[in-house]
Amino acid sequence: MFYIADSQIDQLLSDDIQHGDLTTRALGIGQHPGNMVFIRRQSGRISGLTVASRLLTKLSLNVTLNAQDGHDALAGDVLLTATGSAAALHQGWKVTQNVLEWSCGVAGYMAEMVEAAKKINPAIRIACTRKSIPGTKFLAIPAVIDGGGIIHRGGTAETVLMFANHRHFFAQSDNWHHQVSLLRTDAPEKKIIVEADTMEEALLALQAQPDILQLDKFSPPQITELIALSHQIAPHCLISVAGGVNRDNIQQYAETGVELIVTSAPYYAIPADIKVVLQPTN
Repeated sequence: MFYIADSQIDQLLSDDIQHGDLTTRALGIGQHPGNMVFIRRQSGRISGLTVASRLLTKLSLNVTLNAQDGHDALAGDVLLTATGSAAALHQGWKVTQNVLEWSCGVAGYMAEMVEAAKKINPAIRIACTRKSIPGTKFLAIPAVIDGGGIIHRGGTAETVLMFANHRHFFAQSDNWHHQVSLLRTDAPEKKIIVEADTMEEALLALQAQPDILQLDKFSPPQITELIALSHQIAPHCLISVAGGVNRDNIQQYAETGVELIVTSAPYYAIPADIKVVLQPTN
């Protein structure tokens, strides 16, 4: 369960229908009773139903959920239905469709990445970064979880992750031992994660014994080599990889033996195709 504020639901609606639906108003059909059905055109993972239900309920519509976030739907499956006035149905139509299509797209892409990677290594985990599309985090994080992934960092206060841009502020930027020691002292409840951009940096980082070493934009052969070296230099250090990993190449990275892959690719997935049908009721 994720907490989504009423203000976020209101903002989604306000962006589209603050001044009502001119077409429905001009046609004079707003008071007619009707129903609205959301149907998946292709099979895939479901996400966004919880938000969809709240959007439509805000418009005083009666909502019935026919599916569940985090589950898979077949082509033609009804995800939800809503009943009420034609005015409210038309106001809720597009904003709800947009939420469902984008959320299902992200969840579906993540589910495909997870499935592909686990065929190679059942123990692997796929995490999404905090680089979600601006304004979408409250939808993106649940969608990633619904897709079987995990969240890499929800925000900068959640975990310790030292980048090169942090190290640049030290007179001795390559003194990994000193920097890791500072992090352990001042953030004793957190695992210490550091990122390396080159093979040389990675070897220096391993000698400082961080909890996790994140390899940014390393090739699969380099990752395989680093994992073998880490077993000798820092056997308790987990190796993660980030940068450029997507659905098309994830199996190549999984074959390296890495247990944690970090990606932003699902956020830019093609939205799912959700059909919406509105009809009057007798």
